[in-house]
Amino acid sequence: MTKLSFPRPDGVAPGNGYSHVVTGPGQWVAIAGQVALDADGKFVGVGDPAAQARQVFANLDACLKAAGATFADVVKMTYFVTDIAYLPAIRAARDAYVDTANPPAGTAVQVVALFSPDALLEVEAYAVIN
Repeated sequence: MTKLSFPRPDGVAPGNGYSHVVTGPGQWVAIAGQVALDADGKFVGVGDPAAQARQVFANLDACLKAAGATFADVVKMTYFVTDIAYLPAIRAARDAYVDTANPPAGTAVQVVALFSPDALLEVEAYAVIN
């Protein structure tokens, strides 16, 4: 596990569920945007943002493990959502995996569409490991 630092920048309002800055030494790991596809490539939770968020974070967890990382190593996540109203469901799924006292940096973007009309959200992650 990487020793990450979460400096609090002066003059910047506190993040609501994310950190503004995360630093750490080590190897950079980029995880491509994950959607709610199961191991067979079928969508989980069509029309259900909470179910999709749980699958997305399970996929992210599997990808991190494949790289020798955990969510404790994640420094940044980007959330692409077709409706910003899905953020509470996404945060609930995320909070099962991340340290909510020191969450990764994050950006949420509402988009018109993702690669499939069944996809309600996509999340990419960056981690730093030793």
